[in-house]
Amino acid sequence: MKRLLEGYRAFKAGRWPKERADYEELAHHGQHPEYLVIACSDSRADPATIFSAAPGELFVIRNVAGIVPPLEADSGHRGTSAALAFAVVQLKVREILVLGHAQCGGIAAAIDGRLVAGVPFIDSWIDLLTPALGLSAHIRDESQRHTAMERDCIRLSLENLLTFPFVSERVKAGTLRLHGARFGIADGKLEILDEKSGVFRLVE
Repeated sequence: MKRLLEGYRAFKAGRWPKERADYEELAHHGQHPEYLVIACSDSRADPATIFSAAPGELFVIRNVAGIVPPLEADSGHRGTSAALAFAVVQLKVREILVLGHAQCGGIAAAIDGRLVAGVPFIDSWIDLLTPALGLSAHIRDESQRHTAMERDCIRLSLENLLTFPFVSERVKAGTLRLHGARFGIADGKLEILDEKSGVFRLVE
């Protein structure tokens, strides 16, 4: 806790005075983010840091590998789906970004399940990426395949978003837009998925 408390004190002395009015506004009038970012839990790829976001700008869902599961009808606990529904239906976000990243451990585990052998709950979660596995199976180079799989899993999550009626209806109506992006941890580069070509292109 020592490091966290030091960080809090630095925040309270530095950033808080500059943004206090924003926090007070958010406290009194609630949050109204325009953007939902669905990202990996990886500590190296924080959406608020990457996009220099102010308080209240981003509604963020983070899980292992930044996966959007398809719509499931059973009554199980659906943390990601519940947060997605809250952001779209209640908060009425206007844009959803699925944000993947380089060197993703969840993607590595999808390719080689031995990496997370013995870790509870991971297997069934990573199995959600199975539909994307075959798309890069022909790539011999391990690093290149990993990168291709990261991009393919972003595309898969975007497809899964459209299985939720409250998402697909708003996309068709033009009130909600979906995007994909991949962040490079080592080089800081951001690739955006081009909607027309389906190709990831670097942000200049």
